[in-house]
Amino acid sequence: MHLRPRPAAALAATAVGVTALLVPGPAWAGPHTVPGHRDAPLVIAHRGASAYAPENTLAAVDAADALGFAWVENDVQRTRDGELVVVHDDSLARTTDVEQRFPDRAPWKVKDFTAAEIATLDAGGWFGERWAGARVPTLQEYLRRVDANGQKLLLEIKKPELYPDIERDTLRVLGEEGWLDRRHVRSRLVVQSFGADSVKAVHEQRPDVTTGFLGTPAVADLPAYAAFTDQINPTHTSLTAEYVAAVHALKGAHGKRLRVSTWTVNDAAGAARVAAFGVDGIITNNPDVVRDAVG
Repeated sequence: MHLRPRPAAALAATAVGVTALLVPGPAWAGPHTVPGHRDAPLVIAHRGASAYAPENTLAAVDAADALGFAWVENDVQRTRDGELVVVHDDSLARTTDVEQRFPDRAPWKVKDFTAAEIATLDAGGWFGERWAGARVPTLQEYLRRVDANGQKLLLEIKKPELYPDIERDTLRVLGEEGWLDRRHVRSRLVVQSFGADSVKAVHEQRPDVTTGFLGTPAVADLPAYAAFTDQINPTHTSLTAEYVAAVHALKGAHGKRLRVSTWTVNDAAGAARVAAFGVDGIITNNPDVVRDAVG
């Protein structure tokens, strides 16, 4: 279930370049240190501030910005005609009006629709009347909005098994939009996936880009993952302090300590729990709630 948007006053502000210089090191240095206190984890807005605006839309990016959050997470898939779009499910049914617009095209898979067809869908009305008319953004549109807001991006390549070579396509669009220059690669971009082969492909094609693996590999397998990734990003339900310590004991693909960003933590108690484990980041639909909980 999604929380309804906050009152308007609370969010009044919302409405493959291969010549890039290779730079080592992760895109963020880790949690920020508060003197005399445990390091506070980085708070990352999941699909934008998706408790307060429809997920993966430009409105959700702006909602995160209005709340003061630099990092947003999104999901990237590919249309039938090769355009990259920002949407979580491999079906358009849950978060758009595709069933009404195209009733004879079940199960309404992203890969079966053209970019032009997807651009006609309402991706906000399901969340509330205020958001009716929001669209599924292309990756290009999404990158431009994040850049315009001065934000940073944790980009998930979604369901890579459905989209052969989507890693190359993603890196191409990132390069065309200026996201593979030194400034973005050093401090504003992480690419992650549940697919280990997908993460490896990104690392092989652009070894300067910070990568993350979504999941909880066995401790014995962590060294193999450390060869091609900088982050191990597990669900919070699988997490323990011992597991975080095991990840932190290893160096990742750029020779820096492997880091942990956990998902999806939406309440204060859960945030405090994983912060006590020593995680480096918390991915959340409710970034303000988590920020208040972890300081």
